[in-house]
Amino acid sequence: MQPKTEGILESSLYVADVAASSAFYEKIFGFRTISDFGGRGCAMEAGPRQVLLLFLKGGSRSVQPPHDAEGEIHLAFSIRAEELEPWENWLAQNGIAVEATRTWERGGQSIYFRDPDRHLIEIATPGVWSIY
Repeated sequence: MQPKTEGILESSLYVADVAASSAFYEKIFGFRTISDFGGRGCAMEAGPRQVLLLFLKGGSRSVQPPHDAEGEIHLAFSIRAEELEPWENWLAQNGIAVEATRTWERGGQSIYFRDPDRHLIEIATPGVWSIY
């Protein structure tokens, strides 16, 4: 029998300035730092049993196992449908440009914007996927 996972525990973004990125995720999402890796990065609580890791670009190549990434990565965060308009207002109040919005065939809605490293961040309501 195939063993099962209990979901994604960690997601990583590789950033140019850990302090600026952690400040962004704290201010915009309310995430709190739960572990500081010195100049190499930090871990932020991104939801129940969910961790967002912010690593300095190139700062984890010498650790075991080595890891790093380049380019603009995409992450999506789930929100309740009734929070869509407050999120639109919150992003506008904080000067964050919405890059795109989309209504999906199952009725879910997504808002896309960029973080300080130009990673594409999505907030999505239920109805985006058959499982959400």
